[in-house]
Amino acid sequence: MKILGVSGSLRAASFNTALLRAAQECAPDGVTIEIFGLHDLPLFNQDVEDQGDPVPVKAWKDAVRSADALLLACPEYNGGITGVLKNAIDWASRGSPSALQGKTACIVGASPGVTGTVRAQDALRQSLRKVSAEYWPLSEMLVGQAHTKIENGALHDEKTLAYLGRHLAAFVEHMRGR
Repeated sequence: MKILGVSGSLRAASFNTALLRAAQECAPDGVTIEIFGLHDLPLFNQDVEDQGDPVPVKAWKDAVRSADALLLACPEYNGGITGVLKNAIDWASRGSPSALQGKTACIVGASPGVTGTVRAQDALRQSLRKVSAEYWPLSEMLVGQAHTKIENGALHDEKTLAYLGRHLAAFVEHMRGR
């Protein structure tokens, strides 16, 4: 099974990108998690789209289409989803059929705040529903106080690592049972 991991943060020391790297390490047997960076994705603009998808957009849509499932690491900025992640969803939702149609996402998120990324994950699920993507009903994984668990780009908290491993195993089991 191939899962496409996407971080909604462009920051080099992103807690959410660190969460994806940890997910790669604790992925169940037979599962690969490929991390796709959104750094080169332009802001959605229908005038640009009308001229044909730019190369980074085509690469993004192709990566989504070729994945069996998505692992979305969702930061929370000002109580909501980041512009980076929303922009990626907007681009992937375009076309017929859209790259996101019928894709199932597992959502995780890390934040220095106590509640993790609960509000952003709610907003992300709303966006996914609108574009005919699915999300695993038990997909919520909130990593609060991430600055105490992630250092130098690596998740080092044993309890969080163990939970992430169980969370991914349950998601993969759900996907295989579909």
